[in-house]
Amino acid sequence: QVQLVESGGGLVQPGGSLRLSCVVSRSIFGIYNWARQAPGKQREVVASITHDGSTRYVDSVKGRFTISRDNAKNTVYLQMNSLQPEDTAVYYCNVQPMNYWGKGTLVTVSS
Repeated sequence: QVQLVESGGGLVQPGGSLRLSCVVSRSIFGIYNWARQAPGKQREVVASITHDGSTRYVDSVKGRFTISRDNAKNTVYLQMNSLQPEDTAVYYCNVQPMNYWGKGTLVTVSS
């Protein structure tokens, strides 16, 4: 049983930063994603990273979010800068193609 545990969410003011972490219970060769689901909206993948470090981002977070991974620690990070109220969502860690998901961490951007 693989477990993904996210942390680092919280309340932040517009323009602020947060760093999310996702610890995976064992090493998995796959694509690691950060996805988010805002109230009343569908879940969307916002950032992806492959085992060799190649990254992809959805247009709405390009230049503001950075995904990275530490393979030795089985941990994936999401550095989020210049946060805006529209970034408010539950953020989930995901591994493909196995389709493993964490339980999520809430990010609220509000003044």
